[in-house]
Amino acid sequence: MTRALFETHLHSLPLIARGKVRDNYAVGGDRLLMVASDRISAFDVVMSEPIPGKGETLTRMALFWFDRLRHVVPNHLTGVEPESVVAPDEVEQVRGRSMLVKRLDPLPIEAVVRGYLAGSGWKEYQQSGAVCGVALPAGLRQAARLPAPIFTPATKAEAGAHDENISFERTQALIGSARADEVRRIAIRLYEQAAAYALGRGIVIADTKFEFGLDERGSLTLMDEVLTPDSSRFWPLESYREGESPPSYDKQYLRDWLEQVRVDGHAWNKKAPAPKLTEEVIQATRSKYLDAIRRLVSDMS
Repeated sequence: MTRALFETHLHSLPLIARGKVRDNYAVGGDRLLMVASDRISAFDVVMSEPIPGKGETLTRMALFWFDRLRHVVPNHLTGVEPESVVAPDEVEQVRGRSMLVKRLDPLPIEAVVRGYLAGSGWKEYQQSGAVCGVALPAGLRQAARLPAPIFTPATKAEAGAHDENISFERTQALIGSARADEVRRIAIRLYEQAAAYALGRGIVIADTKFEFGLDERGSLTLMDEVLTPDSSRFWPLESYREGESPPSYDKQYLRDWLEQVRVDGHAWNKKAPAPKLTEEVIQATRSKYLDAIRRLVSDMS
């Protein structure tokens, strides 16, 4: 069994921030060491129990996609081994779960692309016939494949808050019309190429989110993580059925369990602290992450 790492403690580099999953350290003034812990969050609350091996799985999957999609848009990877920038006694904390990346000026939006009608998009469509202001044909069913992928951006929320879906017009106001057009075009192209590959591997990518920043020349650069179960909705192709919510490889299993669990006889209020995860939930969640990467990455045994 892989030993779980809830958080890192590096003495050789200054800690910038601990996110829901990643611990970010400064490496000089122009690079960051991003370490993916085994923490897992749901409903914007970090669980007290980690998922063993999750950080390594996320990192390997992100590196796979960064490499596969590098012809579409530049990414933030430096190509330098993360182990080379930490002290010898810290190597085990970063090995296999870290990326040494360029420090960018991040855009203040999340570039969400949806190829199927699910989650909050399905709820919104039922009410208005549109998703984030994008009108869709009438009569679509839950989990339906959309006629074409749609770009539905969101604002980046502060820690503990929820991301907010915004219109394309609001995106233009935040980052400029030309940049908004570029982000939409690149995000949809990334999704289309990834979704086509994944479908051939038995996985439906229903939707995903990308994050972008600008390098020192002002060039759009893909950053953070990409196309992992934490940032995407993955469905197994063999159990996909239009009209029903398919099982998923992402955190939906955990979310469903949390919706049903009772705390002192009451439903959890989706505020910290979260209910204690059972060993069954921990192992079932871990297996979903592992199954997803085994399907996607051909050299996994």
